[in-house]
Amino acid sequence: MTIILDGKKLRDKLLDGLKLKIDKLDKKPSLAVILVGEDAASKIYVNNKKKMAEKIGINSQIINYPSDIKEDKLLEKIEELNADDSVNAILVQLPLPKHIDKFKIINAISPLKDVDGFTSENSGKLFSGQKPYAYPCTPKGILLLLDEYGINPEGKHVVVIGRSNIVGKPLAVMMLNRNATVTVCHSKTKNLAEITKTADILISAVGEKVIEDSSMMKVDSIMVDVGIFKDENGKTRGDVNFDEISKVTSYISPVPGGVGPMTIASLMINTFELFELQNKRSSGT
Repeated sequence: MTIILDGKKLRDKLLDGLKLKIDKLDKKPSLAVILVGEDAASKIYVNNKKKMAEKIGINSQIINYPSDIKEDKLLEKIEELNADDSVNAILVQLPLPKHIDKFKIINAISPLKDVDGFTSENSGKLFSGQKPYAYPCTPKGILLLLDEYGINPEGKHVVVIGRSNIVGKPLAVMMLNRNATVTVCHSKTKNLAEITKTADILISAVGEKVIEDSSMMKVDSIMVDVGIFKDENGKTRGDVNFDEISKVTSYISPVPGGVGPMTIASLMINTFELFELQNKRSSGT
């Protein structure tokens, strides 16, 4: 029988524990989120992050800017937040308008406040085998979810579909660091089904229909579905045909309720861990 990788249940468990720690603090962790433009999905994501932060005792602020904001103005705000000791974590919601260089903006964030783990310094630490100040939230959430269910990637063939800087690339490295054998597939990969059938753990992070047929899966493999979108009928779904694929897997994450909640949980955990790190540095311990 297939076991559901319940991200919502684990999120609640982790954040309940985090709230207990925060409740004991005199000074609370603080998260600043910068939102540029009027993208509806981004607004929903940002508001959900703020609600979750406030629920567990993290101070949260959303800084809204119109889509025509000049890049220099955004950089000035990030420098201001970097210098503000009351702000422990900074997140710039992506995507940004085309006239803004997202890499310049991301790299303006202090690595010690880079809650997404996207700066070149944190990415460089991850890719060179060092510990970054923060791990990217979605890959971190996936590993926390696998750990909760006793799934150890060591020695397993992990196939990652998607090569984004947000999920695919950092996740592949984090799996390598766990001693997995990793294959990364993408839009130019030929004979995708032949590769997915060899996966002990298959992770799809594309945002469109990718795995529709159970013949693409190894029997008793583990399926982690990162993608989320609305299909032609307006139904929220993931990259995977859940009803079909769950017939052959040993574990599978649902959409919604799988990886999404774990991404939010990781963001809150990262905020708290950056808060602790900054306090240790300021106290000289």
